Amino acid sequence: MTDDESLNYIRHLNVLVVDDEINMRRTMIYCLEEEGHTAIAVGNQDDALAEARRCAFDLTFVDLRLGKENGMELIETLQRESPWTKIVVITAYASVETAVEAMKKGVTDYIPKPFTPDQVRLQTAKIGQIRAMERELTELKDDVGRLDPEASFSSNNPIMQRTIETARKAADSEAIILIRGESGTGKSVMAKAIHQWSPRAEKSMGTVSCPAMPSELLESELFGHVKGAFTGAVRDNPGRIAACSGGTLFLDEIGDLPPELQVKLLRFIQERTYERLGDPKPRKADVRIIAATNVDLDQRVADGRFREDLYYRLNVITITVPPLRERPEDIRPMAENFLKFLSLNNHKQFSGFTDSAIEALQAHDWPGNLRELRNAIERAVILGHKETIDASELPEHLNQRDPEPCIGDPVPLSKIEEFHIRRIIAMTHSLQEAADILDIDPATLWRRRKAYDI
Repeated sequence: MTDDESLNYIRHLNVLVVDDEINMRRTMIYCLEEEGHTAIAVGNQDDALAEARRCAFDLTFVDLRLGKENGMELIETLQRESPWTKIVVITAYASVETAVEAMKKGVTDYIPKPFTPDQVRLQTAKIGQIRAMERELTELKDDVGRLDPEASFSSNNPIMQRTIETARKAADSEAIILIRGESGTGKSVMAKAIHQWSPRAEKSMGTVSCPAMPSELLESELFGHVKGAFTGAVRDNPGRIAACSGGTLFLDEIGDLPPELQVKLLRFIQERTYERLGDPKPRKADVRIIAATNVDLDQRVADGRFREDLYYRLNVITITVPPLRERPEDIRPMAENFLKFLSLNNHKQFSGFTDSAIEALQAHDWPGNLRELRNAIERAVILGHKETIDASELPEHLNQRDPEPCIGDPVPLSKIEEFHIRRIIAMTHSLQEAADILDIDPATLWRRRKAYDI
């Protein structure tokens, strides 16, 4: 995160003010809105909890004396239900004892009444910096390999180039995006890129893998639960939707979402309203949805396994990531980038691939796409002990091909042509370069590749 991005985040916090004095509430709202923050002020615990359940706040100012109510009780509830919210105590009864007690409850800081607008600005700036650092730390933990070549969105393939351009344009909108593609094509990486390109980039992105857990646990992961909602629910869980309010929620392999959760997701998309497990109180969240699937959702709708109304809600902007076999121009540069990245990770150094290794990589159809390519290169890096990676250090199935025919062998002319085209493609960096060497136009080369399944 750059300094400019951090400052931008500091200036746009969602703030809740809880104080029983109306003039104090007005003053706080004025100070906060003057600084560009979004602020809501209430005068009692019930209203404060209702607002906290309706919206995710970055910062809450709490008066310790709310008429006859005790602000400490509110702090405990806020800490339990909204653990991400930073709390600053405001009180006319400031003392070492109350400050220590408040700190033990988990508050970030306190300011005594009367205070100045500069003190309010100082606190919001401080909380903004804390929230920015928390977000950056979360991104680093979740995306340690973001310099990984998989996240590099450059391609020599025209179809992939159009896909990237569509994703960049769609990122600027608030529309739901459905990413289609085979397993391993990089759909989750594309989703992260769309979030980073979007106006929501400074807020969190949450990821939920729909096939990864049973229905009840998946519902809790999405919408959250309260303590005691089910066996094993020993504490409140706000859920991913609440945690990434203002940001993006990525639903991976949406085609495997259980039917009972399809109904609840549809309601959230339509109304931005949901309930936690065990708690009937409706909550709202501002979340942008990106979904991904490697299955044919049209067929699942036809089979009755996926709700048609949910499908139409998700299918606003569709981005299809082509499989690696349809973008052979990218195999060699991706392999070379993986080699550099994985060599560094494994404290090794290689100058590149031998011609036989490049030919083996180029000839394979990569059913596992980028994930399979990465695994193949990682294996070669671990086993490799020479200056260059040879075909023998790649997975065995990449080398199990028909032997290259020699001049004079009793084989059809088409077989010799096929092997020659394969070799030229493996040696070059683009199909245009291969076509130039073969002295044919790109359209003819495309037809030859299709005929020989290259």
